[in-house]
Amino acid sequence: MGEIEQKPTPASRLGAPENSGISTLERGQKPPPTPSGKLMTVKIQMLDDTQEAFEVPQRAPGKVLFDAVCNHLNLVEGDYFGLEFPDHRKIVVWLDLLKPIVKQIRRPKHVVVKFVVKFFPPDHTQLQEELTRYLFALQVKQDLAQGRLTCNDTSAALLISHIVQSEIGDFDEALDREHLAKNKYVPQQDALEDKIVEFHHSHIGQTPAESDFQLLEVARRLEMYGIRLHPAKDREGTKINLAVANTGILVFQGFTKINAFNWAKVRKLSFKRKRFLIKLRPDVNSSYQDTLEFLMAGRDFCKSFWKICVEHHAFFRLLEEPKPKPKPVLFSRGSSFRFSGRTQKQVLDYVKEGGHKKVQFERKHSKIHSTRSLVSQPTAPNSEVPKQSPQSASLTFGEGTESPGGQSCQQAKETKVCTLESGPRQSPALPKSPPGSKAAEQTTAVPPEEEEEEEGGKDGIRPSNPQPPQPSTELSINSQGGAVPANVTLSPNLSPDNKQASPLISPLLNDQACPRTDDEEEGRRKRFPTDKAYYIAKEVSTTERTYLKDLEVIASWFQSTVSKEDSMPEALKSLIFPNFEPLHKFHTNFLKEIEQRLALWEGRSNAHIRGDYQRIGDVMLKNIQGMKHLAAHLWKHSEALEALETSIKGSRRLEHFCRDFELQKVCYLPLNTFLLRPLHRLMHYKHVLERLCKHHPPNHADFRDCRAALAEITEMVAQLHGTMIKMENFQKLHELKKDLIGIDNLVIPGREFIRLGSLSKLSGKGLQQRMFFLFNDVLLYTSRGLTASNQFKVHGQLPLYGMTIEESEDEWGVPHCLTLRGQRQSIIVAASSRSEMEKWMEDIQMAIDLAEKSNGPTPELLASSPPDNKSPDEATAADQESEDDLSASRTSLERQAPHRGNTMVHVCWHRSTSVSMVDFSIAVENQLSGNLLRKFKNSNGWQKLWVVFTNFCLFFYKSHQDSHPLASLPLLGYSLTIPSESENIHKDYVFKLHFKSHVYYFRAESEYTFERWMEVIRSATSSASRAHILSHKESHLY
Repeated sequence: MGEIEQKPTPASRLGAPENSGISTLERGQKPPPTPSGKLMTVKIQMLDDTQEAFEVPQRAPGKVLFDAVCNHLNLVEGDYFGLEFPDHRKIVVWLDLLKPIVKQIRRPKHVVVKFVVKFFPPDHTQLQEELTRYLFALQVKQDLAQGRLTCNDTSAALLISHIVQSEIGDFDEALDREHLAKNKYVPQQDALEDKIVEFHHSHIGQTPAESDFQLLEVARRLEMYGIRLHPAKDREGTKINLAVANTGILVFQGFTKINAFNWAKVRKLSFKRKRFLIKLRPDVNSSYQDTLEFLMAGRDFCKSFWKICVEHHAFFRLLEEPKPKPKPVLFSRGSSFRFSGRTQKQVLDYVKEGGHKKVQFERKHSKIHSTRSLVSQPTAPNSEVPKQSPQSASLTFGEGTESPGGQSCQQAKETKVCTLESGPRQSPALPKSPPGSKAAEQTTAVPPEEEEEEEGGKDGIRPSNPQPPQPSTELSINSQGGAVPANVTLSPNLSPDNKQASPLISPLLNDQACPRTDDEEEGRRKRFPTDKAYYIAKEVSTTERTYLKDLEVIASWFQSTVSKEDSMPEALKSLIFPNFEPLHKFHTNFLKEIEQRLALWEGRSNAHIRGDYQRIGDVMLKNIQGMKHLAAHLWKHSEALEALETSIKGSRRLEHFCRDFELQKVCYLPLNTFLLRPLHRLMHYKHVLERLCKHHPPNHADFRDCRAALAEITEMVAQLHGTMIKMENFQKLHELKKDLIGIDNLVIPGREFIRLGSLSKLSGKGLQQRMFFLFNDVLLYTSRGLTASNQFKVHGQLPLYGMTIEESEDEWGVPHCLTLRGQRQSIIVAASSRSEMEKWMEDIQMAIDLAEKSNGPTPELLASSPPDNKSPDEATAADQESEDDLSASRTSLERQAPHRGNTMVHVCWHRSTSVSMVDFSIAVENQLSGNLLRKFKNSNGWQKLWVVFTNFCLFFYKSHQDSHPLASLPLLGYSLTIPSESENIHKDYVFKLHFKSHVYYFRAESEYTFERWMEVIRSATSSASRAHILSHKESHLY
C-alpha cells in the first residue's frame, strides 16, 4: 500500500524546527522548546460553564494549551479529554495537539474553546481518579441538559437523582423540590419530579464520589452515552447520522442506532471529497459490500469526522502512540494527520504504576444554582469544577513545573491563566464575525495539496494507493451495507381489479369542466425576481400559510367544537388549547412579516431599487429567536398527545366526539397528527435555512443572518428531535389501532412500528390478498371486512422471536415468494414485485435480530388468538371464510366511511404496496405547498390550484384561503416522470404523475419550485428500501 506523503512546508525548507509530537511516556526525550514571540489569549469554557483565559505563544502547538488546562485542573487522566471549538467554517473540530494554535484558532477573541470529554471508555471503572469521574459526571449532566443523552423517563429520573445526591446530599423532600424547581437538568423535568424524589430517597448515605460512580454506571448503559452525531446520507440519499465510539463506527436513524461496524471488521477508513468510505474485512458470512459509502455535507465535515475516527481507533485499539511517518522527498498526496498523545493502555499503565501524586480537590456545592434554559446558554460560574487557589490562578508556569503526567512542562513556560469575570458571554457556537472580515472571506478556502483523495489510518486502518475519481455505480449501498437497485419504481402488479378505475380518484380530479387558465400567469411570472433566494423565501411564505391553517384546526375549529359539548375533561382542555393559542398568534404575525418582505422584494414599492429588502434572513432570525420564548409550549405537545389518547381510551363519549370531528372536512388528517405539527415545522425551518446558507456566498448581505438563524433553529430541533421521534411512533400506533379489529393491546411501551403493506398469502385456495403489519416484536396479518369503517380484521400473529425467513420462489413456483417460519406456525407470502420483497425481507430480518436480543417472546396481541396448530384443511377454511370479505373490499373507496377510506392502510391495500416508518419520517420533513397549474391527459387548458403535499398525498384547494381541501390524491404507487416530446407539453417546469391509466401534468412557476415539487413527491412515490428505525435497548419509548 502506498504511503501518505506530505509536501515540505516553506518553514521546513527554511530550517524551522518541526514539532515531533513525542508521546508523553517516551522517557529521555523532551518536547521541542516553546516558540517565543507574541502571546495570544484563548478563552476555555470548562465543564461547569465557567470560563478561564489562558495566554500562550501564537506559534505554540495545541499541546501547550491543552497541557496548561490539565495542569490548571490538576488532572492526571487528561488524555480522555479534549478541546473543541468552531473553526472559521463554523465546523466544530478538535484542537490538533501538533499544529500551531494560531493556524487553528484564527480569531481567538471571537472563539470560545470548550474543554470536554473526548474519549468515553466502555467501562467507567477504568477511570482511576475520583477527579476524572467527577468531570465525566459533569459531562453527563451537560449532555442531559442539551438533549444529547436521550433516554426514557425512568433512566432520566435515576440519573438526575444521583446528580441531586451529589450536589445537596441526603434526601429531604422539601429541599429536593426546591432544588429541582431552580435547576433544570432535562427538558420537561416537571413530569419526572416525583420519580426523581423517589429515587433520591434510596440514595441516603451515598457520598458524592459514590454518586458520581453510580451516575456513570447508569449512563454507560444508555445507547447515546458519549455519542456525537454527524449528519450524513447513505448512497440512496436517506438521512442518517454517523458516530464513532470505543467499539467502532455507529450508524443512527435519528437517535436510534441501526448499525455498527466494529474496529475488528474495519480494514480501512478513508474519505474522498465529501464521501466517507469504510472498507470492511472479507467475511463469507456477511452480506455487506466490501466498501460502504456515506455522503456528508461537505469535504470539511467529512475530513473532520475521519480525523475523529482515526483518533478513536488509535486511542482504544493501539498499544502505544503511532510513530510519525518519514517526510516525503518530492511530493505528497492526502492527509498526514495522525493521533498524538497516550493511548488508553498507556494511560491505564501509567496510573496503575503510581507514576503520579494523588490530587486532593474540593467539592463546593451550592444549594441554589442558576437554572438552565432550553437553549443551554452558559450559566453563571459556580464552583463545581476543581480549581487552583486564587493565588495560583494567575501564575506563570515556571520551567521546573512538572505536569501530572510527569513530563516537563516546558511548553507552558509562558502560559498564563486567569478567571474571567462572570457576566454575559457570547455563545461559543455562534461567534460573530464583522462584515468583510478575513475569516468570512476564507470560509471555503481549501489547501490545494489536500483537494484530492485523502486516506489514512494505522494498523488495520491503512492508507492505500491514490485512485482516480470513479464514476458512480448503478448500485446503492444502504446503511446496513446491502446493495439495492437504484431508482426503484413501484409496480402495482397485484391490484385487485386492473380494469376498474382507481378507487382513489376524487370527482375534482376527473372533472374537466372547471375554469381553466393557460398563459395569463406567464407575463406575471416574468415580472417577479429571478433570484433563487426569492423562491426559497416564497416557500417559507406558502408553507407558513398551510401551517397556520393546521394550527387553526386545533386552536379554532376543534376548540369551538369542544366548547359546544361537555365531552372533554377540563384538565385535557387546559393542556391542549393554551399551548396552541400563543403559537397561532405568533405565527400569524410571522406570516405577515414574511408577506410584507416578499411584497417589497417583488418591487411593489421603491424600496427594492436600493436592494434593502431582497433578503429574508433577518426576518427569519428575529422570529426564530422569538420562538425560543414559546419553547415551553412546544414541550407540552407530546404530553398533550399522550393525554388525549389516554382520555379517549377511558371515555367512549370522547372517542365518538373525536371521531365525529375527524369527519369534518377541515380535519383532513388524523386529529392527533395536528398535535405534532409545531414540532414538524421546526424541521421545515431548518431545511429552508440550510438551502439559503448553501445558496448565499459568505460575503452576501443575508448570509450572516441566515447562518445565525440556522444555528438557533438547529439547537431547538436537536432538543426536541428525540421527543418528536418518540411521539411519531406513538401517534402511528394509535392511528393503526383505529384500522384494526380483533386486537387487544397494540399500543404498549416498547413497541415500535416498522412497516405495513399488502402481501398475498398462499393457502389451499391459492393466493389471497392480506394486509401485514410489522412491529419490532410481532408480525400481524389481516384482511379487510365489511364493517362500518372498513377496518382490517386480524387473522393471526407471528411472534418474531425464533422466526426465520427465506426466499421460496423455486419451491412454490410463485414470483417474489417468501417463507416465514415461526416457532409454532409457518406461512408463505408473495410480494407484488422484487423490490417490495426485498424491503419486506430486510425489515423482517432486522426485526427478528432485534427480537432475538430482547428479553423473550412477545405477549399475545389478539383478543382471541386463533390456534396455531390448525390442520391444513382448517387453515384453508379459515382463509376461505374471509374471501367474501376480500372480494367485497375491492370496491371503490368512495363507498367507504369517509374517515377511514383514505388512510395509508387502505391506500397500500388498493395499490398493493407498502410503507415503512422510515418513509413516514421522511414524509414529515418533505412537506410543501403552493400554487400549481394542473392539466389532464386529454384536456387543453391548465387549471390553477393551491396544492398541499403532506402525508404521502396531494391535497387540492381552489385557493390558499379555503379552510378545507376539495380533493386529494394519494401518491403511493404513482410514477413521477418528465413529459416526453410525444406528449406535446411545450411548457417549462412540467412534471407528470401517472398510475395505470391515470395521468396528471403539473406545472411550476420556476426552476426552484419545480425541483422542490419533484423532490418531495419523489419521496412519496419511491418509498425507502430500508427500515432502520429500531433498537432493542434505550430506544425512543414512551
